Amino acid sequence: MPEKNSIQVIDRMSALLDTVARYPEPVSLKILTAETGLHSSTAFRILDSMLANGFVERDATGKYQLGRKLLRLGSRVRAQSDVRQIAQPIMARLRNELGESVNLTIREGDEVVYIEKATPNRMMHVQQLVGSRAPLHVTAVGKLMLALSGEEECRSYATRTNLPAYTRNTLNSLPKLLEEAARLRHQGYAFDDEEAEIGVGCIGTLIYDASDNIVAGLSVSAPIERRKSEWVEKVLHAAGEISEQLGYRGAVQAGT
Repeated sequence: MPEKNSIQVIDRMSALLDTVARYPEPVSLKILTAETGLHSSTAFRILDSMLANGFVERDATGKYQLGRKLLRLGSRVRAQSDVRQIAQPIMARLRNELGESVNLTIREGDEVVYIEKATPNRMMHVQQLVGSRAPLHVTAVGKLMLALSGEEECRSYATRTNLPAYTRNTLNSLPKLLEEAARLRHQGYAFDDEEAEIGVGCIGTLIYDASDNIVAGLSVSAPIERRKSEWVEKVLHAAGEISEQLGYRGAVQAGT
């Protein structure tokens, strides 16, 4: 029963949002209840929760309109769509050059999420499923994201997650994480040396938008014996191309 009720609440919230969205001007509770068929007390309770969470707002007369949080979420969806569309041909070219798997990831909380991939036509290759997740501290891209978020965030992340070890090479202590972050902060790229999975190595870097924000990560994954350090420049160049097409005017390059 609790599960059924939870789904019902989401359906009702969706109906209210759809109704509010149909009107160019703020909408009264009376109109919302008439169009959705909800009892006024039920609609009011749901709208009150939506108001607290930023999904709707009320004007001076008490009428409802879409909240600015939806604009932020919509912008994020568009940004992800844009970066995927731009990245796909560049990822395919990088895959063809290196003969290995190329991944596009974004950060969600304390994890990276794989949102796009380009895999080679060879029997043995690293396979990451789109939609799969990994903790930040076990991936090349995730370690870079942590490094650039600053020492305090690294400490907070360690406290929140307790840095679980996935392999014997995982950075599973705060001193090791801070040492790695300090080095990566000036490097611009990172290696995953069998830290997420034994036998798998990775080279990763970051993608930026026109506002100099980190929007995604680009990485190449390969069996550790096939991974080559000279791929770094190719990965950086590909990430730089994607960033440039997103409006970034800086340089994604190797540090000293």
